[in-house]
This record gives sequence, C-alpha cells and structure tokens, in this order.
Amino acid sequence: MYPSHREREQPIFSARAHVFQIDPATKRNWLPASKHAVTVSFFYDANRTVYRIISVGGTKAIINSTITPNMTFTKTSQKFGQWADSRANTVYGLGFATEQQLQQFSDQFKEVKEAARLAREKSQEKFELINPALNIAAPQELSEDRHSPPLLTVNGPEDKLFRSKSADMEQLTSEKERIKKMLSEGSICEINLEAELFTLQDSNAKLVAALHEANTGVVEWKKQLAEYQEETERLRDQVAELEAQSGQPGPSGSETRDELTQSLEELEALLKAKVEEIHNLQSKKSDIHELEKEREEAVQRLQDLETRNTELEQRVESAEQTLASSLEERERAESEVQRVVDVLDVKIYDLNDLRQSLAKLINK
Repeated sequence: MYPSHREREQPIFSARAHVFQIDPATKRNWLPASKHAVTVSFFYDANRTVYRIISVGGTKAIINSTITPNMTFTKTSQKFGQWADSRANTVYGLGFATEQQLQQFSDQFKEVKEAARLAREKSQEKFELINPALNIAAPQELSEDRHSPPLLTVNGPEDKLFRSKSADMEQLTSEKERIKKMLSEGSICEINLEAELFTLQDSNAKLVAALHEANTGVVEWKKQLAEYQEETERLRDQVAELEAQSGQPGPSGSETRDELTQSLEELEALLKAKVEEIHNLQSKKSDIHELEKEREEAVQRLQDLETRNTELEQRVESAEQTLASSLEERERAESEVQRVVDVLDVKIYDLNDLRQSLAKLINK
C-alpha cells in the first residue's frame, strides 16, 4: 500500500566546465563563478519528479537550477553555451574544453527538458483525475453532517475515538514530514561530498600522472648522474697522470689542468642541480599521500552519510507502517460504529411498533 523504499537524488550525467553568471547590474557581461573547471551534473529527484543541474565549488553550490519545460540551452560559440533560470533570476554560462563536450551537454539538456515536460503532463493528468473524486465525495460528507445530531446523541464514546485517531494521524503526518526534511538535507550533504570526492579524485589522478612522469625523469637523471660521476673520475685520473708525468708542469700542462678543473666544477654543479631536483620530487610524494588521506576521509564521510540515510529510510518505513495500522484500526472502528447504528435503528423500529401496539390496546 505504501512504498517501502525511497530513491535518493541520483546523478544522470556529469561534465567538466568553467561556470559563469550574467552580471546582475548590466545583464550583458559574464562574471566567473569558478576559478577553474568544475563538475556540472544533471540530477533526478524521484520523490518530487524533478530534474536539476547542480555544481559545487569548494563548500558552496554555484549552480542549483531546476529544469522546466520552457528552458532552452543555447550554444553561443563552439565551446560555450548558456541558459536562463527565471526562478534563480540569472543566466548561467558554461565554457567547455572541446566542442564535443558542449554538444554532449546540449543533447543531455534536451533529453532532460523533454523528461521534465512528460513528468509535468503526468502530474496534471493525475490532478485532473483526483479532482472529480473530491467533488463527488463532497455531498456524502454533507449528508453525514445532516444526520450527525442523532449519532452524536447516541454514540458519544465513538466520536471521542475518532478524535483520538485523528490526533494520532496528525502526529504521524508531522513526524513523516520531519523525516522527509531530514532526508532532503542529507541528500544535499551527500551531493556536496560527492562533488568534493570528484574533485579529490581528479586532483589525485593528475598528481599520480605527474609522479609517474617524475619517477621516469628520476630514473633518467640517475642514469645521467652515474655517467657524470664516471666522467668526473676519469678526468681526475687524467689530471693525476698528467701531474705525475710532468713533475713540475709547464705552461701547456697548467692550461690542460685548468681546463680539466673547470670541466670538473661544471660537472659537480650539474650534479648538485640534479640532486636538488630529486629532493623536490621526493617532497611531492608526501603531498600525494596527504591528498590520498583527504580522499579516504571524504569517502568515509560519504559512507557515514549513506548509513544515516538508510536509518532515516527505515524510520520512514516504520512510520508508514504505523500509519497504515492506524488507518486499518480506524476502518474497523467505523465499521463497528455502523454496526451499532444499524442495531439501534432496528431497536428504534421495534420500539415504534411496540408503541403503536400499545396505542391500539389503549384505544380499545
């Protein structure tokens, strides 16, 4: 009778783009809403049958646009597109890295817009089907009001029972609305955490690629370093041999030694620079470890939030079951009251017959 599971807001399509908003003062210039490319995603809320475009930059949402059938996404250049959101009273602009990404986003916008139109038509049809039922039920409620004085006179305790059941239903309804609100807040937190996780994963992939490239460079530099060290040792041996052969070196031996000394100094300076580069690359490894730790913490927070949402769904399911039980009890009470009313009608009819019989006897 009631749904046992509520689907959370789910992402449909995601893309990376630079986000802009129209200048509210001039309505002509674009203002950047993000310093770099961010993730822009289409989301579908199954509870409210609503499609939204959401993008989170840092700790705040820079796009939160509900898609309606009258919206239009316009490609103004090969890599830029825009759409107007009357509810947010702004115009959003997206700059993509390639023309293909812009086309994919535009196609997805058209599909979601069509789905929003179909969802609105279904909701209108459902509303039109519900309205005649309400109009038919109105005279029945009025007739019950016309016959209410005898029922109130005869069945006072049952009326109190109805009031208590109504109070329980109002309490259950308020509890259900409160849990719905908590679920929606949890969904927003989950979206923020997912966006943060996407950002961390993107940064992690870039750093891993940089580390891989740096490791390749380190291997090459170590190989060059070994060659330089061998060349240095060879030059030192040559210097020692020349000094041993010459005893007291002449002008030509002195010039050769100066040249060898200069080459040796240049090689040592180059060796020192390579060692510093190796140290810099090793320091970058610690930064990658810190980012990996942050990513694991974000994943853990996301798992905790999912656990909390599961608990809230279980509470909603329990509240719905309690509400169903209360409705069943109310129906049983109404049937019992109707049975008592029928018995009383029979009794009253018998009493009237008895009165008529007594009146006939008295007249005789």
